[in-house]
Amino acid sequence: MSSNVLDSKDYLAFFNEIKKDIQTSRVKALLAVNKELLLLYWRIGNEILKRKREQGWGSEVVKALAQDLKHTFPEMKGFGERNLVYMQTFASSYPDYEFTQALPAQITWYHNQTILDKVKLHQERQWYIEKTLENGWSRNVLVMHIEAKSHLKLGKAQTNFLSTLPNPTSDLAQQLMKSEYNFEFLGLADDVHEKVIEKGLIDHIRAFLLELGKGFAFMGSQYRVELAGEEFFIDLLMYHVKLKCYVVIELKAGNFKPEYVGKLGFYTTAIDHEVKDASDNPTIGLLLCQSANHIMVDYCLKDTKKPMGVAEYTTGLPDQYKDLLPTPEQFQHLINTLETKEDK
Repeated sequence: MSSNVLDSKDYLAFFNEIKKDIQTSRVKALLAVNKELLLLYWRIGNEILKRKREQGWGSEVVKALAQDLKHTFPEMKGFGERNLVYMQTFASSYPDYEFTQALPAQITWYHNQTILDKVKLHQERQWYIEKTLENGWSRNVLVMHIEAKSHLKLGKAQTNFLSTLPNPTSDLAQQLMKSEYNFEFLGLADDVHEKVIEKGLIDHIRAFLLELGKGFAFMGSQYRVELAGEEFFIDLLMYHVKLKCYVVIELKAGNFKPEYVGKLGFYTTAIDHEVKDASDNPTIGLLLCQSANHIMVDYCLKDTKKPMGVAEYTTGLPDQYKDLLPTPEQFQHLINTLETKEDK
């Protein structure tokens, strides 16, 4: 074979196609092995439970079974006494074998153990399994969402998406927005100035994007837009790859105020006309404030033609640390001092 063929675009394209096929097949094989293993665990757990009910087996049988299985299959892990107890919990929590095949068996055993330990209600367990599958959450990210009670927040933001966006974009956009965002990774007091929060979010951009959810890409902070000879600066500009639209995020310390909606609508219009490509969907606005009166928000969004939502955020700093931080006035003085130095 000549070197010209090996260097050709056709060969490189062929190689990349084969490589992708191998990688895809490997992933499918791993998923199939994982599914079979979890269904095996379910069957073992179910059989133990059955004999406990019918023959009065006790914990000493489980202990003996763990030892015998480890002796018979020394090369296989997962047959310890503790894991056999988890198998029983797994089988009793999901008594429907078909349901187990369809959902719990699609995620790893470690994900399942985490959900069994931390989530008690069946409906909530199902929600976290489905979201893990949809978003590819690692075990650590799953724990973060469980501890943040994301099942109560995701898709619960106050928005006007149903009246301002076409289906199915409106439903998808609604599902992606939380009613509350947790910025406790910033380690800031609740009453800190929004510029400090914004800087903290940029410094912790990976944690911020994880909290926002899958699909958000960071486009810039204090994003500059020039209109009619004047400059305007948007707190945070994102792009959502699944929604195929820009997302304008404005941060406000303190309570929600109706005038914030007008400013956010102005920014979304500016992005639509100055930045958005013809193939992009309409820009969405997301206002994040520390607290919001739901009736007031509903009135403000009801007749607004621009798609936007309002959600709350918390910084989550424990009370015992708040006295160690500067006051909002001291933070503002520091910001003003830094801005004056930059201007010079």
